[in-house]
Amino acid sequence: MTVTRWVRRGSAWLRGRMVEGERGSAIVEFVFIALVVFVPLVYLVAGFSAVQRGVFASTAAAREAGRAMGTAPDAAIGQARAEAAVRLAVADQAVDATDVRLAYAPAGADCAAAGSYTPSLTPGEEFSVCVTVTVRVPLLPEFVDTNTATGQFVVERDRYVDG
Repeated sequence: MTVTRWVRRGSAWLRGRMVEGERGSAIVEFVFIALVVFVPLVYLVAGFSAVQRGVFASTAAAREAGRAMGTAPDAAIGQARAEAAVRLAVADQAVDATDVRLAYAPAGADCAAAGSYTPSLTPGEEFSVCVTVTVRVPLLPEFVDTNTATGQFVVERDRYVDG
């Protein structure tokens, strides 16, 4: 017996065993499983990437605002520079700038204590810059905004600066 004859017999045997009502059902099953598995997977990836984007934005914004404030000649100019740096850093991560909060904390304190402290920018001063970004997960309603990412950067003003 040749190989071709074995192939013909095998295919005839398979065709005989296949029920006519089940033809094409594999595609339907595949599409159903793909929808059940892949749609939630894509949503999870989009949600995690939105949260990670918020974390990157808050960290970068805190660092850039700290550098802007630490090198400024006075507190008013430093505040303006820090706010501009935060807007740029947050826009770089495609996060809505209306959901950003910039605050300062005294040396050694964490961001929970931020808000009432204002840096004086004296030589050698140390303070923390805290940026909080509200992260919106795609397809969730607006009132679900409890996801926040906070970035902190510790600034030590140069001791040998004029001021």
